[in-house]
Amino acid sequence: MHPQSQQSSFAFSVQSRLEDTTPGGGNGGLRHGRTGTITTPHGQISTPAFIPVGTKASVKAVLPGAMADLGAQALLANAYHLYLQPGADILDEAGGLGAFMNWPGPTFTDSGGFQVMSLGSGFKKVIAMDAPVDAETAGADDRVAVGKERLAHIDDDGVWFKSHLNGDRHRFTPEISMQVQHQLGADIMFAFDELTTLMNSRGYQEESLERTRLWAQRCVSEHERLTTERSHRPYQALFGVIQGAQYEDLRRKASADLGAMNFDGFGIGGALEKENLGTILGWCSDELPEDRPRHLLGISEPDDLFTGIENGADTFDCVSPTRVARNSAFYTPDGRWNLSNARFRRDFTPLVEGCDCYTCTHYTRAYIHHLFKAKEMVSATLISIHNERFVVRMVDDARAAIDDGTFYDLKAEVLGRYYA
Repeated sequence: MHPQSQQSSFAFSVQSRLEDTTPGGGNGGLRHGRTGTITTPHGQISTPAFIPVGTKASVKAVLPGAMADLGAQALLANAYHLYLQPGADILDEAGGLGAFMNWPGPTFTDSGGFQVMSLGSGFKKVIAMDAPVDAETAGADDRVAVGKERLAHIDDDGVWFKSHLNGDRHRFTPEISMQVQHQLGADIMFAFDELTTLMNSRGYQEESLERTRLWAQRCVSEHERLTTERSHRPYQALFGVIQGAQYEDLRRKASADLGAMNFDGFGIGGALEKENLGTILGWCSDELPEDRPRHLLGISEPDDLFTGIENGADTFDCVSPTRVARNSAFYTPDGRWNLSNARFRRDFTPLVEGCDCYTCTHYTRAYIHHLFKAKEMVSATLISIHNERFVVRMVDDARAAIDDGTFYDLKAEVLGRYYA
């Protein structure tokens, strides 16, 4: 077990549960959705919560202070990228991720497994979220993106990979991932896992799941060793990662196997078809311990957020709000619009009427449209602030709606308008 003096600095408590209003609802009239509180050494996170992504210890185009002002409760950074640049030892010397980036609140780091595998096969950030297996791709266990070379090679002990920055060769194992993340110093970190795609064969999914299970055990052991060795630092919570693609038996097995290990919480990841998100998350929530938080990796679209919340996810992260902002897209209650369109040239209204974010209270669509056309960097900053606020507030509203019993009314109203 973790040293009690440190472990007491991390906790999760459930406040209320989502009532199932459908006839014959399962779980005794309750869904998996709930509100709660995650307590970390750097503050509390009220859940459900959206966790904005600051990949390289920076939310692209937005200062940490602005992220706090718009309501972000925590930030997530990328272990792979920070390992390569500037180096985990530098963040350790700086006092950890939060101190390094001047963010006083809770922080997350992922294990680096997603980037090692996705960049290693040339697919960059896209891993077959909506590409089902067909006759041509079924069993494509070694598939590489067109025009790319394979930069990652997996074995039972870990992964050899080449840096996407300079081609240098590196080795990640469960132990190395834990060592790197302990140096990065986030409040919550994730176990090293193997990412599969929808194009992998059933046989490979089974092989990969067993590899990830064994890696999870090694992560727990190394985490416990490092926690004792680095007892002068605040306790870092470790989340196991549930894989299994779209197979119910594999998802349930992974959830039961990792749920029995000494993890503080769980990440639910891997490739899946969008329409199966709720079903798959429900399988995992059925098996995972109720007293530990569940993080759904890489989700930010409104329908996915409501589906995730309803089926038991407590926290979410995604790069999308700032990524689409850099291409002039902004969120509105009526859908996502492109501000570079000519119709906004003389539109002197806020991005969204009534939005309380810094951007909407100070600037107009016409002005930010001009900034994009003029290629001014602050254009990405202003839309990123709005987009992050939009998603953070949507999840905050859902949390409040669970507490007051109006979740399904809110879901129908928000999604009915957004996707009309």
